[in-house]
Amino acid sequence: MSNAIFRVPKAVNEPVKAYAPGSSERMMLKAAIAELKAVQVDIPMFIDGKEVRTGKTVAIHPPHELSHTLGHYHQGDAGHVKMAIDAALKAKAQWENTSWEERAAIFLKAADLLTGPYRYKMNAATMLGQSKNAFQAEIDSACELIDFWRFNVEFMTQVYSDQPESLPGMWNRMEHRALEGFVFALSPFNFTSIGGNLPTAPAMMGNTVVWKTSNTQIYSAWVIMEILREAGLPDGVINLVHVSGSEAGKVIFSHPDFAGIHFTGSTEVFRTIWKTIGDNIATYKSYPRIVGETGGKDFVIAHKSSNAKAVATALSRGAFEFQGQKCSAASRAYVPSNLWPDVKKYMQEDLASMKMGTVEDFGNFINAVIDEKAFDSISGYIAKAKEDGQEIVAGGNFDKSKGYFIEPTVIVAKDAKYRTMCEEIFGPVLTIHVYDAEKWDETLEIVNTTSPYALTGAIFSQDRYEIVKATRVLRHAAGNFYINDKPTGAVVGQQPFGGARASGTNDKAGSILNLLRWVSARTIKETFNPPTDYRYPFLNAE
Repeated sequence: MSNAIFRVPKAVNEPVKAYAPGSSERMMLKAAIAELKAVQVDIPMFIDGKEVRTGKTVAIHPPHELSHTLGHYHQGDAGHVKMAIDAALKAKAQWENTSWEERAAIFLKAADLLTGPYRYKMNAATMLGQSKNAFQAEIDSACELIDFWRFNVEFMTQVYSDQPESLPGMWNRMEHRALEGFVFALSPFNFTSIGGNLPTAPAMMGNTVVWKTSNTQIYSAWVIMEILREAGLPDGVINLVHVSGSEAGKVIFSHPDFAGIHFTGSTEVFRTIWKTIGDNIATYKSYPRIVGETGGKDFVIAHKSSNAKAVATALSRGAFEFQGQKCSAASRAYVPSNLWPDVKKYMQEDLASMKMGTVEDFGNFINAVIDEKAFDSISGYIAKAKEDGQEIVAGGNFDKSKGYFIEPTVIVAKDAKYRTMCEEIFGPVLTIHVYDAEKWDETLEIVNTTSPYALTGAIFSQDRYEIVKATRVLRHAAGNFYINDKPTGAVVGQQPFGGARASGTNDKAGSILNLLRWVSARTIKETFNPPTDYRYPFLNAE
């Protein structure tokens, strides 16, 4: 029984390692990559603290080196989802009644394990399995996941310490209970840190979880489970299953103890999930929490006063880091006619200098897109743009003979509503509309109304009055809004991440707002000297 008010270590953002030539971290990461490539890993599911193998295995290949096999994962079915739910419910009572500081200690230890002994293994797994270069892996699978675990512990203490006022003769208390039932975490391929945060944020608040990650992130997800197991996470708290999304959904969304979903993925899938939950609402013991971050068609708009080099750099980085496979990636840009010649020149110089290839060559800025389905979809947009007579000012080529490689491609669309200005592509394709430099106000309105999404966006201007105007006009166009910066790179504890409209519920991963979704408050009032007469003073005779 706790008999002290504990203060957790102050959360600070994990420093990003540079991996410069000759550095020790560069040598250790290269060694970790070589070590993982030297063996084929056998990845089971993990249910109720046990490794579960089905014998029905699926090979894992690096997207940039299809001829190499990293290992195999064991594919499950609906029966394994039921096992995971049963394990989560069995573990629930003991876990939610474990004192908060003991839960905190597990995730703080996990953060330290990732900081030290697991850093290079985690980054190497992300690089090989998801085709990220060294820097993109470092800021994601190491730094951001460490930050999620440390900052969420700090936010958890803030949730519990927020208490109501008490008048004389009474004591008012607020208890933040775990949700009644289990939580389903459904995570995407593109960020290992999201894969780690989606199940652990609810778990930190006393919930037990069934976790299904994208098949193309299973390799790094297994390293996350290794870390959590070593950190002392009890059996059944997080149960990892490898099943199809539809198979998992049929079991989970029809279960009376389903209490909530923590989701990152496509808008289409999220809408289907929401509808399914609505159709089944009478089945559940409580109204499930639905928390999701979905698609984006993220914008950059430059004012005629902007610095052309700064705009070009923001587009080169914002559109093409990790091959544009970020929900925050710059996908549409609006450049004024007076700046376009310089922005075009600088971008073409940038893209001409970008090398593309495997992750083992640290000189490669661009790697492969995640799988064949993504390759075919993205290359299809490029091919259609060529067919439609759109101007391609950079890139435009693609090849999947050895890996899923697509050149960073810049399309110039005369029509501000051309399909690549409106539809989410999720790849290394940026479409630019060059607008009349004197039509800033009209263009702001086009930016605001073109896309159903509202995840991230950026404006560039040296005119403060126009910055104020754009910020006001685009108030609902982006949940993460950047002034004179690229629309990517949100940092836990600094820029809580999430968008509205068709981009999700805007519950801001990496903030106290997200953790509040995984608890259900109970108000407790204790009266020290209760009344013994029902009569109030106003009833007394004159």
